[in-house]
Amino acid sequence: MSTPQVSDFFAVLALGSLVIGCLSFASAWSPRAPARARQLRPVLLPLALAIAAVATAGSLYYSEVAGYPPCEMCWYQRIFMYSLVPVLAVAVARRDRRGGWYALPLAVAGLGLSVYHYQLQLLPDQGSTCDVSAPCTYQWVDSFGFVSIPFMAGCGFIGVAGLAVLSLRSGR
Repeated sequence: MSTPQVSDFFAVLALGSLVIGCLSFASAWSPRAPARARQLRPVLLPLALAIAAVATAGSLYYSEVAGYPPCEMCWYQRIFMYSLVPVLAVAVARRDRRGGWYALPLAVAGLGLSVYHYQLQLLPDQGSTCDVSAPCTYQWVDSFGFVSIPFMAGCGFIGVAGLAVLSLRSGR
């Protein structure tokens, strides 16, 4: 597969994660959330782990296989996404119902960075302090006309955060 084909595949996965995250947030605040979430509890954190693992694999693909140098903002987002994998893996392995509490701050902080980075790409004239050899405003991926690497990372963070919130609601 070519890099554009892989990018489109990752873009579809990212959009799926966005849908999962939004549905999870909406479900978490519905009146029947705790009862529904209890039924889904066994799959919520494993699904969040899968999203974080695929996002991690995607970022490694772009830097190690496709040869795209990560910018400073990408490195910060990677710190949060890569950290989610062992945190969620331990929570899943221990069947820790509080695993959402451990993952949520990482996902929210990573989402904030992703949103900031994405708007840097949309509005590149505002300038940034990134390295000249790997500028934060350069868009290596442009799937479907709007999906870039920070957008995909943001979708991953939304998916993880939504599932973490829904898993926390299942404990009530």
